[in-house]
Amino acid sequence: MAGKKGQKKRVWSDDEKRSICAQARVSGVSVAQVARRYAMNTNLIHKWLRDPRFSSGEQGLDLSVPEGATFLPVEVVGMEPIPAAPVLPTSSTSSVTAQRVDITLSDGRRILLEGPTALSAIVAMVEAVAQ
Repeated sequence: MAGKKGQKKRVWSDDEKRSICAQARVSGVSVAQVARRYAMNTNLIHKWLRDPRFSSGEQGLDLSVPEGATFLPVEVVGMEPIPAAPVLPTSSTSSVTAQRVDITLSDGRRILLEGPTALSAIVAMVEAVAQ
């Protein structure tokens, strides 16, 4: 089937496929949510989930949790926090708008806004989603 004009076919590495399949298998997360996160068709993820190379731990990896396993507290010392980007005062941001905003968060979630949107609203939305 032909794609949209000028759009190249994306190629996913095996590691990316495993990661996407693992996200789709998380309890409470739908395949459609993961597909939107990566701007892809849900049918492709379902195809990968049926493939034994991507549907579970490949190469004999045991993904089960050993009996008695626990999390240990960790304290990171000697690292300086990264300063947050400065936020402009509300009075000056009310007049600043964007026509289209596409933000991909570090965890893979994506925020897409189309149409005139105030900068202060964008900042508030990103802060709310990041929490």
